[in-house]
Amino acid sequence: MVTLFADHLHTAIRAARAAGAIHLAYAGRAFGVRSKTTLGDLVTEVDTLAEAEIRRLLLADFPEHAILGEEEGLVGEIREARWVVDPLDGTVNYAHGFPVYCVSIGFEQHGERMVGVVYDPTRDELFTAVKGEGAFLNGQQIQVSTTEPLATPALLATGFPYNVAQDARNLDLLRRALALGLPVRRAGAAALDLCYVACGRFDGYWEFGLKPWDAAAGSLIVEEAGGRVSDGQGRPTPYGPMIVASNKVLHEELLGMLR
Repeated sequence: MVTLFADHLHTAIRAARAAGAIHLAYAGRAFGVRSKTTLGDLVTEVDTLAEAEIRRLLLADFPEHAILGEEEGLVGEIREARWVVDPLDGTVNYAHGFPVYCVSIGFEQHGERMVGVVYDPTRDELFTAVKGEGAFLNGQQIQVSTTEPLATPALLATGFPYNVAQDARNLDLLRRALALGLPVRRAGAAALDLCYVACGRFDGYWEFGLKPWDAAAGSLIVEEAGGRVSDGQGRPTPYGPMIVASNKVLHEELLGMLR
């Protein structure tokens, strides 16, 4: 039962559902789209509207907390209590009408991830976790898979940075995985990839270059579902140059393949 962070969880759920409602309201309609840094790094007016609504709801309940959002950066007084927000993870998918995108909201206290909420409005799937209290999908507890070894074969997922033409490291890793006969999926929404590891749909996942708002919520959900999250060297952090998440039993083997 949720105790210490119940208010944080409830506020995050309310904010995630509100942002998801904005996603659905604009889906299929004309809206502004522009590139932020590279051709594939898109932002829409829906990203901006969703983040504004999330910030409004978070600050209504926690007015002094800091909020790190993908669109507006870090704002707030109490940096030790920080919300980490991706208002629309999978913007490229959303802009093209491909229904794989979500809202991701994490809460950190003194740098430790305490609450994670990821909401997929197209499937009405709400993934939640509070540190030490398990992970849930629409209120039902979830667990990672038990698949091992990789050659079973495990179902893996990955993603690519927007500057893949300049940073081809993951192309080499993908080629290595495929050469081993491993099925690999690339859906385009990191927070959902992590949640799919948490509920056993994927056995493992890796990606280069994620930002904190991509991984803060989903990584906690994986860990609370019994999985393991590390950087490419096996260190227990979701914020390294590479993130690796798995069902734990094949984590070392997955790390070995990626090295």
